[in-house]
Amino acid sequence: MKLFNVFIPIIFFAFSCSGQNAISKSTAEKQKILAGADRINVYLPLIKGKSVGIFANQTSIVGHTHLVDTLLKLGIDIKVIFGPEHGFRGTADAGEKVGNYIDEKTGIPVVSLYGSKRYPSAEDLKNVDIMIFDLQDVGTRFYTYINSMQDFLETALENHKPLLLLDRPNPNGFYVDGPVLDLKYKSGIGKQPIPIVYGMTMGEYAMMLLGEKLVSEKANTINAYNITTEPTTDTPFHFMVIKNENYTHKSKYILPVKPSPNLPNIQSIYLYPSTCFFEGTVLSEGRGTDKQFQVFGHPSLPKNLYSFTPNPNEGAKNSKLYGQVCYGWDLSGTPEKALAEIDQKIQLKWLIEAYKLFPEKENFFLKNNFFHKLAGNDLLMQQIKDGKSEKEIRASWEPKLSEFKKTRKKYLLYEDFE
Repeated sequence: MKLFNVFIPIIFFAFSCSGQNAISKSTAEKQKILAGADRINVYLPLIKGKSVGIFANQTSIVGHTHLVDTLLKLGIDIKVIFGPEHGFRGTADAGEKVGNYIDEKTGIPVVSLYGSKRYPSAEDLKNVDIMIFDLQDVGTRFYTYINSMQDFLETALENHKPLLLLDRPNPNGFYVDGPVLDLKYKSGIGKQPIPIVYGMTMGEYAMMLLGEKLVSEKANTINAYNITTEPTTDTPFHFMVIKNENYTHKSKYILPVKPSPNLPNIQSIYLYPSTCFFEGTVLSEGRGTDKQFQVFGHPSLPKNLYSFTPNPNEGAKNSKLYGQVCYGWDLSGTPEKALAEIDQKIQLKWLIEAYKLFPEKENFFLKNNFFHKLAGNDLLMQQIKDGKSEKEIRASWEPKLSEFKKTRKKYLLYEDFE
């Protein structure tokens, strides 16, 4: 076993799949992207005979089967399940508080870590030997799962519980863009000074949190272990990433399960970094339709624009402008169309145009300054009001965006897009 004499507050395993059966695999099989959870042969020996606490939701699948069900069938003792925003089964509205309960299918206690409780307690972990994190991210700063991961990671380190992070591809991992968060606007939809689109998987992001000492002070003081690149069950660890296979940052990964109720398909996921800005305005961002984050509009906009009427539905029982005819834009279509629309960058043209056309400009942005939290600063709103061009706005994101890109490069586990 090769060891590297480098000391940092983690241990990271970059596992490679066995090549014994490579010759018999078809080209398609060899090129298929496998998420960390799919690589059971790598991490199963590490959890056999141990009691497990697992942070998961409906995206935590192995093939077509939920990770929890898969592990239970393999005889793994799961003591507790932790759930993020939208709940363990992924059906709650955005921002809806989900309490603790017993999962009907498995009989395992589910502890919600979204809302007033963000961290597992010592009581939650008293019978847990090892922790597992497996959530599908969509690669945007204001999507809450990276914050949930940080909280879970800090809890594991502070309580001296080893944590396995089962990595998953980032569907927006093929570019980096947007304003870097001003910590003045740190919130539940932005904790770290990163751009809106940060181009990292959960595993890479966790490595950056640890390497840049962005976790809690207590978590930063844990004892360090050597880094190894070979699987072993006899070397103690605090943190381990189980890598994706056949994934790079050039990949255009299509999620097998929608990550949350209002991101129904890959088109919405591609457009989300650009159209989520409308959540901070009086416009509908498409909640209450079947084209969430692909359509947006308002009753006051010109009547010759695309029209739609949002109404309550599962995952969006309460939102803006329900029952009212809205006029605006329809960006829906194929994944290829969505990719062409964004052109590997955050698009501001829709926000700028909507503001220009809106008759009561003083009422365009919500009064609660939620837009500032989405943007990560108070500058973007003023730039829109001042009529700045997209080129001028993008220039204002430098040099912090370039500085982040340099930091990001240090923690990549997969081939980059450039």
